[in-house]
Amino acid sequence: MALYLLFLLCVLSAATFSFSSGAGTAATSPTSSPATAPAPKPPPSTPISSAALDPKQLSALESLNIPTSKNPCSPPPRSGGAPPTATCDSSRPFRHLVSLTLTNCSDDVALSLTALKSLSTLTSLSFIDCPISPIRFPPELSSNLRSFTCISSLKKLTGVWLSRLHNATDLTVSRVSITASGPWVILSGMKFLHSVTLSQANLSGVLPKHWQPNLTYVDLSGNNLKGKIPASLTRLENLAHLNLSSNSLNDTIPSSIGDLSALQNLSLAKNSLSGSIPESLAALPALTHLDLSSNQLNESIPNFIRDMKKLKYLNLAGNNFRGVLPFNSTFIKGLEVFKVGDNSNLCYNRTTLGSKVKLGIAPCDKHGLPMSPPPAKDSSSSDDSSDSSDYDDYGNSEGKKKHHSGPNKVVLGVAIGLASIVFLIVFLVCLAKCCK
Repeated sequence: MALYLLFLLCVLSAATFSFSSGAGTAATSPTSSPATAPAPKPPPSTPISSAALDPKQLSALESLNIPTSKNPCSPPPRSGGAPPTATCDSSRPFRHLVSLTLTNCSDDVALSLTALKSLSTLTSLSFIDCPISPIRFPPELSSNLRSFTCISSLKKLTGVWLSRLHNATDLTVSRVSITASGPWVILSGMKFLHSVTLSQANLSGVLPKHWQPNLTYVDLSGNNLKGKIPASLTRLENLAHLNLSSNSLNDTIPSSIGDLSALQNLSLAKNSLSGSIPESLAALPALTHLDLSSNQLNESIPNFIRDMKKLKYLNLAGNNFRGVLPFNSTFIKGLEVFKVGDNSNLCYNRTTLGSKVKLGIAPCDKHGLPMSPPPAKDSSSSDDSSDSSDYDDYGNSEGKKKHHSGPNKVVLGVAIGLASIVFLIVFLVCLAKCCK
């Protein structure tokens, strides 16, 4: 009997173990074969473009009374008032401003140091038509800025204020008065500068003697700069654009100007430069724009200019050039803009350019000198001839024939009149004799 009970106990134990193993296998089977089980869904992610701006920076924009949307990092709507143009990074959970452009600011926009500290992540900052009062930027913002633009904005700046942007690679200030003893105050500490525009800024002084070697674009036009163009400026081998127009620069154009091998645009107009056009300009194969107008340049226009194949804009007007214009019609027609007027000692060859061109200079006589202008016409015809400053009536043989035919007709008329009187006298004498 005891043996029988022991046998039943073993059977029951085996059955219980089998049931427990089966239940355990069933419970763990979903995780024991992950290849066949569906993967869990990840939490929904927010696109980068819709991530919100850092609340501190949003509050900073609002404190400046700058109208912004709830998320300036998103593209602004096309309709309605457009918020400032902004570019943000892709950091999470909040994005940060890296560029900001403020345009047409209202009168209640005012800069504050606290707000600008919150915007120290900016690397590009632009003010366009924002005549607000400037304040000193916090050091973090001044150091981070790589691009700074100020056009008709910030009322008045100083050279020292701008010089604090020492890491800038692109500096543009136009139509804003800058108080400085010269451009060197602003530029001397900017070691990474590639492009600089300081135009119509009422800058005085002389051009710097030292320039950053990486400069590719220089525009200092519309100021009160004086003195001569330093030879050091011609050592910028990467310079493609140079505009020094509308200043009071004097002396001559540096003979080393041809060392600017990458130069494409050169404007030295409206200065007091004298002397000749340097022959070294012939070494500038990429030059497309050349403006030397309104100076005191003299001597003859060099022949090499007509061999500059890429030249499209040429303005030599308002100088003291003399001699014969060395260009033919093919060269002139290949230019988009060509001006050479107001050079009283310069003339053009009629056999090369024809007699009806309108260049603003006289045609040459047989000695290669400008022909005298025609006599002044009466006021009734002055309007009709106002555009004939090139004296295009010269060389017109038809006009000369008409000019000489006038006296011949008068003589013929007088002769006919006298003959008629003689005939009448003879007739009256004969009639008197017959009556007797």
